Amino acid sequence: MDAIVKTFPPLPVSDGRPSQKEAEDAVRVLLRWAGDDPQREGLVDTPARVAKAYKELFSGYDLAAEDVLGRTFEEVAGYDDMVLVKDIPFYSHCEHHMVPIIGKAHIAYLPNGKVLGLSKLARVVDIYGRRLQTQETMTAQIAKAIDDTLQPRGVAIMIEAEHMCMAMRGVQKQGSTTLTTTFTGAFKTEPAEQARFMTMLRGFK
Repeated sequence: MDAIVKTFPPLPVSDGRPSQKEAEDAVRVLLRWAGDDPQREGLVDTPARVAKAYKELFSGYDLAAEDVLGRTFEEVAGYDDMVLVKDIPFYSHCEHHMVPIIGKAHIAYLPNGKVLGLSKLARVVDIYGRRLQTQETMTAQIAKAIDDTLQPRGVAIMIEAEHMCMAMRGVQKQGSTTLTTTFTGAFKTEPAEQARFMTMLRGFK
């Protein structure tokens, strides 16, 4: 899968990011637009809560995958076979409707003399997941970050997720799953490696 990968460097407050007060005021506008009263007891603190929640939900804009992936280990005793981390859960938000995307990522790579700490792969998923996303872009971004930083012989990414923009609105089809993949290096040029990745996904419990 070839894709144009969007990258978003951390955005400092001084570079146009609205203030906390502006964010809370925007929530009040939305509450009024929805038909409710931001001043009623149950909603008085909602703007502050929403701003705080958004700071956490979209914290990926303040993080760089390169920083997380920077430390690698070269003492691998000659190991050069596939490393697969399966079922990494994530929560993201659709950039079209700003509603949740809930899913899991499967990441594999073929080492080229060095390996990553396994938790680093999960953290990279979180970095890109905690942004406004499309699933296709997120899949390509994760693959590119690992490929650029680790320079392995190949990277394979599969993401499967349910999109609340389909479940909660529009066609309202609950339970449908979207599957995306990205392959680089040997996983892209050697069908046998791609097939082995898929086989390991099905067989690895």
